[in-house]
Amino acid sequence: MDSTIEDLAELHFTEQKQPRNRNKSAKPKQQQQQRAGSGSNSKPSGGGGGNNRLRGLPKDSPEIRMSKTLSWLLRHGAQSERLPMRADGFVKVSDLLANKRVSSESLDFGGLQDMVAKDSKQRFNLKQEGDIWWIAANQGHSMKSVKLETKPILSLEDIPTKIAVHGTTNAAWNLISKTGLSKMTRNHIHLAQGVAGDSVVSGMRKSSQVLIFVDVERALADGVKFSLSDNGVVLTEGDDRGFLATKYFSRVETAKRVPVPGWEGDPNPESPAA
Repeated sequence: MDSTIEDLAELHFTEQKQPRNRNKSAKPKQQQQQRAGSGSNSKPSGGGGGNNRLRGLPKDSPEIRMSKTLSWLLRHGAQSERLPMRADGFVKVSDLLANKRVSSESLDFGGLQDMVAKDSKQRFNLKQEGDIWWIAANQGHSMKSVKLETKPILSLEDIPTKIAVHGTTNAAWNLISKTGLSKMTRNHIHLAQGVAGDSVVSGMRKSSQVLIFVDVERALADGVKFSLSDNGVVLTEGDDRGFLATKYFSRVETAKRVPVPGWEGDPNPESPAA
């Protein structure tokens, strides 16, 4: 997931800024999984003047492009954009609105409030402390300096739906089935509390082609740590390499809810604890 799965396309911009002569000891399989799982082309969006400063695709509405831009700034781009950020991921709203990518579109505080309130995936946390307004992305960061305030998951009972599932593409699954899930350049692997469309707000794209159900209890018993973000996404850093091994996959299905051969697992994935 990208994004999770949720918004993995954002990561391509960060990757494009890296030198081309990467160290050969880097993890090529993780990079391959990232490219395959994002479902977007490798060309970065943004740059230039006016609306070209915004993230997203030309076909996206201005509102969607602004939302993607805010998400990228708060998850990945604060340091490169010299946007002051607290350790918990919050930035001053005044600083965000003054950023050149945002100010070029004349977004004001009222417009920001409206965008946060209407965001279907609840990506943002907007709050007031004293006379200062702050905003943060609820999850999805790649900046290692950010330490989110999340709720620890100590048992399956700490997940409201008792389900943790990662959505991905067919291309990415070919690698994931061999290596396990990787957090790649992000701080966490993202898991949703259900399948997209089943009242699931965050953690999975509707375009996911493969659904990987995770046995949280087994992973917890082996010392893997999980937590819950403010918008209900199940997060894990995986093992010391940043992977969640395939032995923790309780069942894998296609988007049409057909079991993937060899990964049938629990016959009742809606109740993985049964």
